[in-house]
Amino acid sequence: MKETPSQELAMEKAVYGGDCLAHAEGKAVLTPLTLPGETVLAHLVEKKRNFAKAEVDAVVTPSAERVAPRCPYFGACGGCSYQHADYALQLAMKRQILRETLSRAGVTLSVEIEQLAAEPWEYRNRIRLAVTSEESGAVKLNYRGRRSHDLIAVDECPIAAPVLLDVAHRVAGWLEANDRAIEIAELELFTNHDQSQVLLTLFSENNGLVPETGLEAWLAALHETLPTEVIGIRLQLSDGSLAPRILAASGRPSLTYAAAGFDYQVHHGAFFQVNRRLVDDFVELVLRDVSQGRSAWDLFAGVGLFARQLTGRFDEVIAVESAPASLTALERNLEGTGGRAVAASTLDYLRRNREERQPRPDLIVLDPPRAGLGDETTLLLNSIQAPVLIYVSCDPATLGRDLAALTRERYRIDSITQVDMFPQTFHMETAVRLRLS
Repeated sequence: MKETPSQELAMEKAVYGGDCLAHAEGKAVLTPLTLPGETVLAHLVEKKRNFAKAEVDAVVTPSAERVAPRCPYFGACGGCSYQHADYALQLAMKRQILRETLSRAGVTLSVEIEQLAAEPWEYRNRIRLAVTSEESGAVKLNYRGRRSHDLIAVDECPIAAPVLLDVAHRVAGWLEANDRAIEIAELELFTNHDQSQVLLTLFSENNGLVPETGLEAWLAALHETLPTEVIGIRLQLSDGSLAPRILAASGRPSLTYAAAGFDYQVHHGAFFQVNRRLVDDFVELVLRDVSQGRSAWDLFAGVGLFARQLTGRFDEVIAVESAPASLTALERNLEGTGGRAVAASTLDYLRRNREERQPRPDLIVLDPPRAGLGDETTLLLNSIQAPVLIYVSCDPATLGRDLAALTRERYRIDSITQVDMFPQTFHMETAVRLRLS
């Protein structure tokens, strides 16, 4: 839409997605980079039937909790939403957003929302950067822009583990100084608990134009120039597949991540919790009050962060995972235990369980992706009637939908804890313990 003149808006409250809500002419207006209680001048940039979006021109009355952002790219970069807010206010806004989201979904809470948090900087153990080349030959590292597909060139990232940007810049320098056997579109870097090991993945979009030879030697030459912390590099096509085409590899396929008393193997591309400062406390929280038992299921198991812990408390642990990268590590992490990895989607496993009528487990742990569980999965879980469900969610809207279905039928909420796995951003993790009514 055509840019409109500035108007004064009074920010009422924070809403999921990083914006604050105001009203103008009877319509809800969503405005980023603002805080509850502030008055700002802003212009509308988008009009929908029931709401509008605005961008700030000036803060007229700032909040007492407004602080100077630590990152020079804040506002342009799409990674962070809350660096302008004192950390205590960030936590308060997230608690309010979660409570309101669950209430709108019809979830009644008879317990308080607890919170778990840690140091809010240099916490990310994984980042992904777009790679671009200037006409001069300079190679730039970029994050995606806020509310756009623009690329924002970055030299630093204060929420990432320092080793990640250091390695990324070394890769960019090498690409700039050497002939590229294949064009690199993106880098992904993943580090372990103490930054002593790094896995590097290079992504190419050259579908159908991949050289037949020379890639292994090219990748090995890059590897030789990088710090010893980089223990493995993989070059693959970025087609979005769960089983991508691997073009070349150098070094080890996985790193060792010490968490909650165990050493986990985590492979390239496998899911692992992103906040290196919170993993231990997070595992302890999720499995708090979980006692000994006969059988437990870990659905959406990933590399087995919870399943490996459960093997010390249950005679049998079934860990269900469908992603090939995670499944390989899951099998390795369960070796020598009473745990068993099952290669299947959670929905397929629950359907099969219904047909085979297996004994119900004493505990089910669920850690689905952002899409949550869905109608059929919650229906099947209600029919199994496991005494305890522990639901770990990374999206409050799908959590609300699923909790409404579970608590309408069989379960009541014992505890709910919001885990600030993503400080400075609007994203949130929530751990909910449900008990059979």
